[in-house]
Amino acid sequence: MAHKKGMIVVDPTRCLGCRSCELACAVAHSASKTLVGALSESAPPESRVALECIEDLVVPLQCRHCEEAPCVAVCPTKALTKSEAEGPVLLNDELCIGCKACIVVCPFGVICLSRHGKLAIKCDLCVERLKAGQEPACVASCPTGALRFESTAEAGESVRKRAAREFLVTFRASREPESE
Repeated sequence: MAHKKGMIVVDPTRCLGCRSCELACAVAHSASKTLVGALSESAPPESRVALECIEDLVVPLQCRHCEEAPCVAVCPTKALTKSEAEGPVLLNDELCIGCKACIVVCPFGVICLSRHGKLAIKCDLCVERLKAGQEPACVASCPTGALRFESTAEAGESVRKRAAREFLVTFRASREPESE
């Protein structure tokens, strides 16, 4: 079954820092795929989303699935792969040797070592959920819409509209007569 290709778009002005995305990600990557089940697993599931507080905003960060992914290029065992330009960068745990080269080259700092420190972990766009016609878990769980799953074309259109609105505000302000 073909799945929607796209990217996770982040609007930090809408993020509450509630950590729903982290929880949903961990549950989606658990053996049981349920919250109750995940809580009782011997190896607790780990989130592939990180929240960073910068100034007065909270920014959810996850793999950007770069078209020319430096992590894929540097991986000595080919544990990291990308099969198509708009597809996800995937990690094969069985090939990962924990060399940390991917962590060093990731321009977004979103690849990390697992709790036990032997393997890299990273966002996989919830590829199994995509195949089932669902959004990535972090997107589906976000109560404010701070995370959206969009095609590249949709994301570009959103950016253009926002830039046009900002331009109009500036343009109109510059045309107003100055009050003395």
